[in-house]
Amino acid sequence: MTIHITLACTHHDPEGRLRDQSERVAPVLQRIFAGIVVRATDVTPDHALAPLVQAGATIHRAPSCGHLRLGRARREALRLGIEAGAHHVLFCDLDRALHWAEYHPAELASVARLVPAFDFLILGRTQRAFDSHPRAQCDTEAIVNRVFAQVSGQGWDVTAAARGVSRRAAAALLDGCLDETIGTDVSWTLFLQRIGLYAIGAIETEGLEYETADRFPEEVAAAGGIDAWKARIDADPRQWALRLEIARIEVEAAVAHAFPNGA
Repeated sequence: MTIHITLACTHHDPEGRLRDQSERVAPVLQRIFAGIVVRATDVTPDHALAPLVQAGATIHRAPSCGHLRLGRARREALRLGIEAGAHHVLFCDLDRALHWAEYHPAELASVARLVPAFDFLILGRTQRAFDSHPRAQCDTEAIVNRVFAQVSGQGWDVTAAARGVSRRAAAALLDGCLDETIGTDVSWTLFLQRIGLYAIGAIETEGLEYETADRFPEEVAAAGGIDAWKARIDADPRQWALRLEIARIEVEAAVAHAFPNGA
């Protein structure tokens, strides 16, 4: 059964590592969603996008914003989804959507059916799915979620960056929430919550488990498995520095909404 919402994604794959997964999984996404739009970086090669095009996806090219300015790419993907005529959009990074469709397709279809019941649906993770990430990611994202809970009064997992968004909520975000940083993880929700006119909800999912390893099957095997590979990530202080910087930006976005007048 086709769900009449559009999947709107950001995508950055300069080495084309997700091409094979896209070829396997794009037909699953095509069956679930009425439309697919992808805001792909201009360094993602055409051959990596070909399976998506074959599945009917519309590809829009734009320069990479980098990790910390992902809000710009997210805004563009959301706008593209609405411009495609969707009444509701499921926004998700494409690597997460591919992993979800490959390993938990029934759950993804169920979530898609739930999206139209809300103006803004936060797609978070079960505790197991959250804990599947490297510690550098879990520990710093837990800080963001804690601060978000203090500001919003809601103990939601907001850092998986996946959302269901209605056309009217998307219009409000595009017009009024101008955050172009990765802080959109918190600022989009807090902006709509403060207005108070939108049906906001949250659910926990298994499919938003750790997806990055899908890009590196040979490296994971060489390391001795996924746990050993994640341990190498956590042993790299640069990974902690990056995740701490992301957390700082997101916490600052929460502070800006908690004290809009700088009080």
